[in-house]
Order: sequence, then structure tokens, then C-alpha cells
Amino acid sequence: MNFVNEAKSLVKVNIREYGMYIALFVIMLTFSIMTDGLFMSSRNISNLLDATGYIAVLAVGMTLVIVIRHIDLSVGFAAGFMGAIAAILLTQAGIPFYLTIPIILVLGVVIGMFNGVLVASIGIPSFVASLAGMLIFRGALLQVTEKTGTISIKDDHFNAIGNGFIPSIAKINGLNLLSLILGVVVIILYIYSEFSQRKSKVKYNFEVVSKSIFTVKVVFVSAIIAYITWIISGYNGFSWTVIIMLIVVVIYHFLTTKTVLGRHIYAVGSNPEAAHLSGINVKKITYIVFGSMGMLSALSGILFTSRLQSATTTAGTLFELDAIAAAYVGGVSAAGGVGKVTGSIIGAIVMASLSSGMNLLGVGVSYQYMIRGAVLAAAVIFDVMTRKKRS
Repeated sequence: MNFVNEAKSLVKVNIREYGMYIALFVIMLTFSIMTDGLFMSSRNISNLLDATGYIAVLAVGMTLVIVIRHIDLSVGFAAGFMGAIAAILLTQAGIPFYLTIPIILVLGVVIGMFNGVLVASIGIPSFVASLAGMLIFRGALLQVTEKTGTISIKDDHFNAIGNGFIPSIAKINGLNLLSLILGVVVIILYIYSEFSQRKSKVKYNFEVVSKSIFTVKVVFVSAIIAYITWIISGYNGFSWTVIIMLIVVVIYHFLTTKTVLGRHIYAVGSNPEAAHLSGINVKKITYIVFGSMGMLSALSGILFTSRLQSATTTAGTLFELDAIAAAYVGGVSAAGGVGKVTGSIIGAIVMASLSSGMNLLGVGVSYQYMIRGAVLAAAVIFDVMTRKKRS
């Protein structure tokens, strides 16, 4: 009985964090039943995660932007524009892919820092500054693609980023061995991280959940990772897109939870004035967050362009809105100061799962937009209501 009560209390206190996982589980279970298991097939889950990659990467950066109480509407067409520049460098300038990628990432940082200067130094509201950027990059994308409309990319190495899979090494009962090994490594790292955090909290006398609840959580999450690994390994294994997405999540999760920079970002988001008075350079944090957003926009552009194997005039359309939706569904607060990059990834997968499931069921596009809009509205309402309860 104590176990049940503690579990209920834990979910209630952490409803913002656990709510999205529950929602994802319900969505996947519902679509699996309605599609007779087709939704959870290896091919569909693999395609779903690949299609989520470029939005998930944007959602990670957008989370930090919203956490510090700003917004960036330029990221969609910035991604499309930088994807087009990558295509030009590869096809017309003859620059190899291993040089093109870092060049585009650096360009993304420069573009992001420019937005940061407009917001932090000049004082232009981020909504207006990024709206101007969105129009500029929309025009720039049209300018660089106006002659052909589409710039096809023939570089197999670059195209593999969005379409390739990690080597299989060998097959075990039709399963990709290297993907299985990678899944095991992820589980081991997760378990190590959880035990390490718990040990650190106990050392400094912080409150921790009971051993039974902790064990259930670790086993449950490990089982989910193992199940997803098993499903994906049954198709072609982990794609390079998913690997890149995981690397981005791990790096940003570490930066936001284990470093001084991460603590400063959340301090600025919670109360910019108090953060300034405590000695935190708010302008510097704003530069870093927008520079990071620009770099992730560039990476998103690379993933999308390589997936299509071409740059098009419509690349980047509505990317920013999908990223913002993923961030809010993933638990970021509209008031700033609250939100996790891991949550944003879950939010991106939730939105992608809705689209995938409705496509399998043959739901019309008009209804899909309305349903996704309703989910986003529900997420923001949920945020407002939970903040009112805490206050």
C-alpha cells in the first residue's frame, strides 16, 4: 500500500515531467490497437524516428530559447537556407562533405549570434527580431534556389546522413547486431547515471524516492529502451539520423544539468533581474543560447536536405512551429525557467506519432492539423494550470 501511495505522490508532484511519457504511451497503445499492430512495426517506428530527427534537433535548441523567455521564429527558413548553401557547396563549389558540414555549422552559429545581438544588445523583442530573420531567410532561400527550384545532391556520404543506417556487422535472427549492442550500451549508461545521481543525492542528504520506486523506474525505462532497440534492430537498425539526435540530446542534457552554464541558463529564465544582480552575465547567456539555436538550425537543415537528397524552395516551411509545439508538449513552461531537452525530444516524438498514426488510419490532412493544434493548446493549458496550483 505504501508503494502505491508513494507512486501516486511521485507522479502528482512530477506530473509535468511524467505526463508526456504517459501521453506518448497512450498514443502508441491506441494507434497500435487501431492499426492492428502496424503502428509499432519495425519499419514504421524506424521511419517515424527518422522523420522526427530534424524537428527534434530544432526542439532542443528552442527549449533553451523559451527557457530564457524568448522565441526564435527564424529557425525554419534558416535551416532551409543553410541546407541550400550546403547543397551549393557540395554540387557547385565541389567542397567535400566533411568540410561542408563544419562550414554550415559555423555559419549557423554566426546567424544565431546575430539574432542574439539584436535581442540582447539592441533590445529588439525576440519575436520581432526572429520574424525579420524568418522573412530574410525565406527570401535568401528563394534567391539561391530560383534558377533550378531544386538542387539535387549526388554525394552518397552526405545523403547517408539522412537515409543511411549504422553497419549491421552481423545478423542474429534477423536483428542488427551493432544496433543491439548500442541499445545495451545505452541501457548500461542510463542505469549508471541513475545510480550515480541517487548516490550523490544521498551523500548530500537530499530527498530520494524509496528503493522499490527507484527500482521500478529503472527497470521500466530500461525495458522501454530494450523494446525500442529490438523493434528498430528488426528493420535496418539505428539510422545515422537517430544517432545524431541521440548525441545532441546527450550533450545538451549534460550541459543543462551538470554544468555552471546550464544553471545560469535556468537562473536567467527564472528571473533575469535576480540573475543579473547575482553576477550572471545575462547578455552573454542570451548570445550563447541564440548561437546554439543557430547551430542546431544548421544541423536540422543538413538532416532535412540529406534526407531529401536535395535543397528545395519550400525547405524549412513550418519547422519553427513544429519545434515550438514539440518544446511545449515536452513540458517547457511559457513563463520561462522550466523545461528539459529530454522532454522536448519526447514532445517531438509525440507530435510525430500523432501524424504517423493518423496517416495510417487515413485521417484527412485538415483534421490532422486541428488535432495537433488541440494537443498543443492542451499542453499549454496544462502548463498554466499546474503553475497556478503551485502558486
